[in-house]
Amino acid sequence: MTRPAAIVTGGARGIGLACAEALADADFDILIADLADKAADGLAANITARGAKFAYVSCDIADLGGHAALVDAALNAFGRIDCLVNNAGVGAVVRGDLLDLKPENFDRTLNINLRGTVFLSQAVARAMLAMPGDRPKSIITITSVSAEMASPERPDYCISKAGLSMWVKNLALRLAAENIGVFEVRPGIIRTDMTAGVTAKYDALIDAGLVPAKRWGEAADIGAVVAALAGGRLGFSTGSIINVDGALSVPRL
Repeated sequence: MTRPAAIVTGGARGIGLACAEALADADFDILIADLADKAADGLAANITARGAKFAYVSCDIADLGGHAALVDAALNAFGRIDCLVNNAGVGAVVRGDLLDLKPENFDRTLNINLRGTVFLSQAVARAMLAMPGDRPKSIITITSVSAEMASPERPDYCISKAGLSMWVKNLALRLAAENIGVFEVRPGIIRTDMTAGVTAKYDALIDAGLVPAKRWGEAADIGAVVAALAGGRLGFSTGSIINVDGALSVPRL
């Protein structure tokens, strides 16, 4: 039987890599799309050691002109696309007073996190619809607790994630009848390269009770959720938000 295939954007490290690993362990073949010209040393071996076929595409999702080539690369490598994990994204270019936010920094964040992800999802959804079958398909978008929880020092990032949340809702409605599950996964404070520079800050906040689970999240926590969603058993939950944050986002008095 043909294995399902997944595209993971920003999959060379951090949360994206953990998603790719979890999907490979769940019997998906994996195409990783990332910025580097070629796959990092050991990346292909890591994925193929899990029994998966591996492909890599150098891609900046902010460049809408490259989306068709990315879709074609997956179809050429595997003959199908069963899952898209929208993980690629950037943090705020500058953290600071929102009254000092520069238009060019706002545009960069929105072009990658929101605009690029929206139109890549559109391209992949069209490809999925062109290859009907009874196997479940999924589009899973990694957002953030910042889709709902405001951070005035980085409003551009929060806006980009909030916009993605609304995109997921609309896409879920469009694809619900097509056996394509659409999900939003909201990580909380996750230990990755992106958070390495603020480790001491978040260590102190976690110790003070910010995260009820009393620990950092790990990239593997996200990967486990993504693999479960991609497996199709939660298809009737399409349109759902899955918080992976140790109860950080639960309102408290």
